[in-house]
Amino acid sequence: MPALPQEGDTLANCRTACGLRRRRRLAKGVAARTDQLAALPASGERAGEDLAGDGEAASWSRLRLCREGAGVGSIRFPGGKTTVAGDVGGGGVAQRCCGRRQLAESPENWAAAATTTTKEAGVVAVGCGEANPPRPSSTRRARQMDQRPSLFSPYQMRRFSLAHRVVLAPLTRCRAIGGLPGPALAEYYAQRSTDGGLLISEATAISPAGAGFPRVPGIYNQEQIYAWKKVVDAVHAKGSIFFCQLWHAGRASHQAYLPDGAAPISSTEKPISASRKTLLPDGSYGTYPVPRCLATSEIPEVVEQYRQAAVNAIEAGFDGVEIHAAHGFIIDQFLKDGVNDRTDEYGGSLPSRCRFLLEVTRATVSAVGPDRVAVRVSPTIDNLDAYDSDPARLGMAVVERLNALQEEVSSGGQLAYLHLSRAMHGGGNAEEEGRLMRAMRDAYRGTFMCGGGYTRELGMESVERGDADLVSYGRHFIANPDLVERFKLDAGLNEFVRKTFYTPDPVVGYTDYPFLDSQPESRMQ
Repeated sequence: MPALPQEGDTLANCRTACGLRRRRRLAKGVAARTDQLAALPASGERAGEDLAGDGEAASWSRLRLCREGAGVGSIRFPGGKTTVAGDVGGGGVAQRCCGRRQLAESPENWAAAATTTTKEAGVVAVGCGEANPPRPSSTRRARQMDQRPSLFSPYQMRRFSLAHRVVLAPLTRCRAIGGLPGPALAEYYAQRSTDGGLLISEATAISPAGAGFPRVPGIYNQEQIYAWKKVVDAVHAKGSIFFCQLWHAGRASHQAYLPDGAAPISSTEKPISASRKTLLPDGSYGTYPVPRCLATSEIPEVVEQYRQAAVNAIEAGFDGVEIHAAHGFIIDQFLKDGVNDRTDEYGGSLPSRCRFLLEVTRATVSAVGPDRVAVRVSPTIDNLDAYDSDPARLGMAVVERLNALQEEVSSGGQLAYLHLSRAMHGGGNAEEEGRLMRAMRDAYRGTFMCGGGYTRELGMESVERGDADLVSYGRHFIANPDLVERFKLDAGLNEFVRKTFYTPDPVVGYTDYPFLDSQPESRMQ
């Protein structure tokens, strides 16, 4: 057995590490006792998260060290001896694992001895020396349940400290007259702001050719930047964090919204089917036109528009940007094989179909930094005829490539989050969708957000089970500006009025939904 480290030793050759923060007592019969695990340097993957719950209820813990160069790993335990030591064949990231998130191959491997080193797997396992670790008492089990993360517990999202995990989803509301966010938007977002909350703006066009709805805001000129500053200031005054969703509608647009009545652009010349209608500026509905397929040489120009829009958003005061790669808009039109029929390097194979998203993400990260960039995807949703023959394979391919991109930039700097949008109203195959969500969550190295028809109860379950770090809410937030408080109190919710979702009225159905403690008229000046 390798020698035990001395008090004061530190974890060597680790790029990032999960903090092991809670008290742990090893079971009777263990040669050493740990009173408290010291916090390790936490700047990366799952930093500071104790996935095991109440350490006192367990008789083992484990560290995984990623294989990024060899090194000797040891842990400092103030106030007690340690049973973790040895030559670790990995070096890199240390992470505590348990439950459905654990990375160990089997419990038998952990319990083989008080200290086990597995160089081939890059694992240091700490066990109690028993094949069957003792089960926690009912009191300890209850404490373990209490200490799981909840929808209302704090969360560290890279540089941003969140007070809870209820997120305002990006919601098109069609109130930006002339493409400019005005006082109505400032009030709307401020109403839904909480200290330490996270808000994502409505879809915001990255170019004059990017819009696909009436009265949607843009972020491609100085006038829009200046107008957004007032909205962002109102949100920041309430203590919230604000991300701008960067959007290009692609073929999901109409000549009525485009300069000189041009055809919308896409990965294809196939139009959206006539059975689907688009909302026109006069309030009527029309069919989608035949799009113009982008030439290969034109794609870098669109990538640059995303990059510049991210720069503009940060200039306007936004804390970060979310790249909208979901719901049948232009990036989704490249990702899905039901739309993308290209034969160049942006079509055909799955890696080629992912290329546009990766180029947009890489350019945006290079402009504003990885921890200010997020991505939203919807592999299982066929909105606007954007379907894929193998959504699970597509979803996992996106995760794999985003993980690789994170390793490329800033010595492995993570994106702010990955936002998975699920089908609403119980649509689609819920069981298959749930499996894919959990697989993507397990594979993605970073903050994972889910959204799409979640209730309070479903959101709480998702966070407590570890299926998501954050949950985004749309329609409930439309009708309940104080949704976070209502969820905390388990209070009743206002019903949303669907017919006012996309109307131009700056008050009705927008800022006039009542709060719990009052039913005020609009506070717009």
